[in-house]
Amino acid sequence: MVGLVTAIILIPLIGALAVCTWPPASAAAAAGRLRNGRPIALMFNVISAGCALALWRNFDATATELQFVEHHPWIPAINAEYLVGVDGLSLLLVLLTSLIIPFAFFARPAPESRAFYATMLVMQSALYGTFTAQNFVLWFLFYEMSLIPGFLLIKIWGGENRDRAATKFFLYTFLGSVAMLLSFLGIYLAKGTFDFAALASFGKTGLLSGSLAWLAFAGIFVGLAVKVPLFPFHTWLPDAYQTAPTGVSMVLTGLLSKMGIYGFVRLLLPLFPNEIKIIGPWLLALVVCSIVFAPLAAWAQRDLKRMIAYLSINHLGYCMLGLFALAASPAVAATIDTQAALSGVFMQIFNHGITAATLFYFVGLLEQRRGLRDIDDFGGMMQRTPLLCGWMSVAMFSSLGLPGLNGFVGEFLIFKGSFALAAAFTAIAVVGLLVTAIVFMRAMQSLFSGPLTETCSAFPDLLRSEKLVVVPVTLLMFAIGIAPQFIFNIFNTTVVQMARLLS
Repeated sequence: MVGLVTAIILIPLIGALAVCTWPPASAAAAAGRLRNGRPIALMFNVISAGCALALWRNFDATATELQFVEHHPWIPAINAEYLVGVDGLSLLLVLLTSLIIPFAFFARPAPESRAFYATMLVMQSALYGTFTAQNFVLWFLFYEMSLIPGFLLIKIWGGENRDRAATKFFLYTFLGSVAMLLSFLGIYLAKGTFDFAALASFGKTGLLSGSLAWLAFAGIFVGLAVKVPLFPFHTWLPDAYQTAPTGVSMVLTGLLSKMGIYGFVRLLLPLFPNEIKIIGPWLLALVVCSIVFAPLAAWAQRDLKRMIAYLSINHLGYCMLGLFALAASPAVAATIDTQAALSGVFMQIFNHGITAATLFYFVGLLEQRRGLRDIDDFGGMMQRTPLLCGWMSVAMFSSLGLPGLNGFVGEFLIFKGSFALAAAFTAIAVVGLLVTAIVFMRAMQSLFSGPLTETCSAFPDLLRSEKLVVVPVTLLMFAIGIAPQFIFNIFNTTVVQMARLLS
């Protein structure tokens, strides 16, 4: 399987080029299906997904070291190497990327532009590279490579106020990346390497010393906190999610936010364990603010996309709660609670990507039918569109963490582990669950119940093409909620290794 990781990274780039240059077979095709390039993009998505499944099939779930490693000299003068490989966490995110991107291509309404699909494929390649690179220079190249497509997708194809939202997205993420780059330059000057494994080996004894350590920690923390985002670095997110096309919002919440969490797991926690233990209570306080304040803000929203955007901050906060509870606990041993917290984080990463993307997909369906997406623009839809309301309710209950659905598994493990490690902060964070439930119940009552509004009286129920998208994703939520072991098997060994490293 030599070269499989590189193939996964390159296939979307080749697909982007093909989307832009592939000639239509006829004048009818030029005016019809091939006009927007989606069939070509989906073809390359199928190829990428096939490679990802090959990785999964040949992945040794019992091995502790990186697998499918490709190691080649790149820039010897600064010890920058082409070093890629996967462990359980990387494979999980590669599979999530292979699922979310084609899902986003079916979102409604979708821009009819080849350039749109080509840009999305470039974003997909950057995501694959970010989740598999094992050298900081290479990782940072892919990390920043996702910034430009994200900016263009919002700037060109976004809705009202797209210029402001795109600029805000770019400035926040770019400045955060600059801070992170400066921190790693300082680390390189002190240690002479960009290799993640080598740098992690210095973490226990102290990667840096004195004020330099705190400056490097602050730079990396800010860069990753913006990407997640973590309170108070989150203010770019609601505008970006609200303005972006539905498919782009699905990718932003389902995948780009995971780049920040992945960076915390792969970089900050292994490199600065001592610093995190010192300021652990302050970090946990920021996490609790994200978990509690975000659903309160969602409660005040009328725009459905903006409401889901704030709830996304809340659910990502659960991931950060598990990570910081584990990393900030003094002298904690690698026990069942630490492994439960970390397993919950990994599971929540995957589950949130699926569930949040599905909620944005349903909002796109509502927007396509009504032309608007304010919560007050709908009412009594259960009478007219029972299938749409029923399947959308499943996604909402999944986001609530209802037992039997995928959202319950990760959240339960996070709270189980975090209560043992940081009981006071976790107890306060439970308030976020209550407020989230209130927000969703209000939304369901406003959208589905009551008298049928005149504007919804002509709505079509789920079309056949929409059922082919919704049903498999929803069944996956049930499959993970009822029998999640096939997902746990991917990262169990990685969890055990990381728990030992962070304890």
